[in-house]
Amino acid sequence: MNAALLIARREFYAYLRSPLGSALIAAVLLIDGLWFHFEGMSRPLLSAEVLQQFFYGASGTTMIAGIVLSMRLLAEERQTGTFTLLNTSPVRDSEIVVGKFLSAFAVITLMTALSLYMPLLIFVNGKVSWGHVAVGYLGLLLLGSAATAIGLFASALARSQVIAAVIGAALLGVLVLMWLVARAVEPPLNEFFSALAIHHENFRPFQQGILELRRVAYYVAVTYFFLLAATKTLEARRWR
Repeated sequence: MNAALLIARREFYAYLRSPLGSALIAAVLLIDGLWFHFEGMSRPLLSAEVLQQFFYGASGTTMIAGIVLSMRLLAEERQTGTFTLLNTSPVRDSEIVVGKFLSAFAVITLMTALSLYMPLLIFVNGKVSWGHVAVGYLGLLLLGSAATAIGLFASALARSQVIAAVIGAALLGVLVLMWLVARAVEPPLNEFFSALAIHHENFRPFQQGILELRRVAYYVAVTYFFLLAATKTLEARRWR
């Protein structure tokens, strides 16, 4: 675990030093701010509806940020030729995966925290429940965690960052569109595919300020599954 934390700290500082981290955070906050203004504040909505609209828009930028941040984590090591050095170091593959995941998730957490001023603006002329705000932000973090794990798995498969981004976006897109598949099939398959959708049915309760443990368990399971898949991918490559 100490090795994973060292890797996480190194990668996190690398994000802060590089243009990628600051530019991505600035872009996400800009898009979230524009969405918040035009979809929430510029229309006659109730305060709770404004907050729901904010979380809906922020969920999209959070998923994109998770893929963009994680695409470089392992693919860049291969591009720069440092993966062999990392692979031969006395660090387990699981520690490499966890450390790199934690670094990207820390940036997601920082980015999410910096957007807190937007829901606070609702209190100027309205009133919402603090529980609604807390549950919504928990949903954003869980969604960002799952998207980051998916991107990290794609980065473990690919040899370049561009390919990693394409694979990650494709996997995430399939999970997002599961709700459309659910609408096209008959019961009980529709419930199965709906439960697999990473955004539609699983994120909606968080957006509405409703905490459902099965939704939390879903995002934790998706994160764990793709981190495990990334670890097994590294182990398979080590023995080639």
